[in-house]
Amino acid sequence: MGELSPREEAEKEAKETYVRFLDWCKKGTFIIFGCLLIVASCNFGVEEGNSKTGSQYNGEQYDPYNLNKDE
Repeated sequence: MGELSPREEAEKEAKETYVRFLDWCKKGTFIIFGCLLIVASCNFGVEEGNSKTGSQYNGEQYDPYNLNKDE
């Protein structure tokens, strides 16, 4: 009487696996949100202020209307 049928064993294992799957999903979600908060606290890597580096976009330089101007 102590033994389970194959169907009952499979159902028990499926339930345990589902619970573990949900645990990993929750942990993964918390890790992803934590990483997003860290990145957001650093302003997503955007530099601001007078000491900013990198390429700076100049709209006039890339303006297609500048191409037909006679100088």
